[in-house]
Amino acid sequence: MTTPREPAPSVRSLLILGASGDLTGRLLFPGLARLLATGRHAGLTVVGAGAEDWSAEEWSRRVHDATEAALAAATDTGRAELERIRRDSAYVQLDVTAPGELAREVTALPGPVAVYFALPPAVSQKACELLQPGDLPEGTRLVLEKPFGSSEASAAELNETLRRLVPESQIHRVDHFLGKGTVLNILGLRFANNFLEPVWNRDHIEKVEIFFDEDLTLEGRAGYYDRAGALRDMIQSHLLQVLAVLAMDAPARLDERDVRDRISAVLRSARVPEPFTASTRRARYTAGTIADRDVPDYTAEPGVDPSRGTETLAEITVMLASWRWAGVPFILRSGKSLGARRKEAVVTFRPVPHLPEGFRGVDEPNRLRIGFGPDVLQLDVDVNGPGDVLTLNRVTLDADLGEADLLPYGEVLDGVLDGDPLLSVRADTAESCWRIVEPVLDAWAAGDVPMDTYPAGSSGPAAWATSAAGEDGASEDGRAS
Repeated sequence: MTTPREPAPSVRSLLILGASGDLTGRLLFPGLARLLATGRHAGLTVVGAGAEDWSAEEWSRRVHDATEAALAAATDTGRAELERIRRDSAYVQLDVTAPGELAREVTALPGPVAVYFALPPAVSQKACELLQPGDLPEGTRLVLEKPFGSSEASAAELNETLRRLVPESQIHRVDHFLGKGTVLNILGLRFANNFLEPVWNRDHIEKVEIFFDEDLTLEGRAGYYDRAGALRDMIQSHLLQVLAVLAMDAPARLDERDVRDRISAVLRSARVPEPFTASTRRARYTAGTIADRDVPDYTAEPGVDPSRGTETLAEITVMLASWRWAGVPFILRSGKSLGARRKEAVVTFRPVPHLPEGFRGVDEPNRLRIGFGPDVLQLDVDVNGPGDVLTLNRVTLDADLGEADLLPYGEVLDGVLDGDPLLSVRADTAESCWRIVEPVLDAWAAGDVPMDTYPAGSSGPAAWATSAAGEDGASEDGRAS
């Protein structure tokens, strides 16, 4: 019998490293503000730190801008907390790669402290390597952004470094796609409906596709993106996690051990089959137009090094060595500068084994669509049409799952501050994700898989089946049409 984990003490201080960067201003602080606006985690001390020499006025402006939207819907307690954060939050200049500086800042704050590394992975790794176990007060939590390492070996090395500092339960590897709303929507759909779970297997499902097509371009992030590319940036982390939640067996309980055990089991069984020319595709956008905005060729974007051969659209087929999923392809696709946003999982069911003679029209496979922003659920079914009752027509049953009360980063931070690692990526899972994609990255680097192209604003390379599906399958707001 499993002994329940003792609840961890709530965090009293949040130290954000890289607080002057884009991530903090655009995602992290707004997520924190929405969380505090609910009245939770009252009294939290928030300190920003960065290598830049920011003035108090610059930091105050960042905090005010990031909390403005949350104030409008705040509870009375939440409004008081946000006003306090605006008044009292401070910024310190800090070089995390200088021995002793990070430890000195952590020990100066009321504990327990959560240290959020909103930094490039190489800088986070160097900072952690400089720390010693005795440098961190008891209860300190280390929070790291993806990508977690740059290979299976480097992820394992970083895991070992972190384990030397704090227990695994105090390490939070952030993947905001594991925001509680998205995960629980999928788990609730699968395991709370008796009509669905019995057919959630190879006997009834033909394929599963997970899309994250963006109409955004580089948006000034060439320094990071040109070294990463679509496969590392989105598929290696986010989409493999969504795959695992879609494919996992039912946990006994919705706790961090059971759920993360099931996720780990799926990813241990996953591989991309060879030859990679058949199971993977890569492409890069050329000049085009998105919503009346002219977009240059990717290689002409500021900060891009054309010699790197970075892909802006990636697609891989993953197979799972399991009884439930043997032979079912999981197709993962993500890219930038596409004509429409498409953020959804599409489950295509196998055709019925026998359709009685006499029906007319097209009997298409049933499809279940799970949208990730907006969170929607759609089931495509064939029914008798109006007029001629023998003619089959396609209709879509549509449900809006509603917005969570927190932004994805707020959901992740809620778990960090409460000491619940349910929504964090476990050490072995982080390594498994690299094991799955590393052979593909190596093949691409060797030029074994050709680089296709697509005009910015299009649905992707015309020869890709997923591009043709995108023309009919999604609208601008991410809903299937």
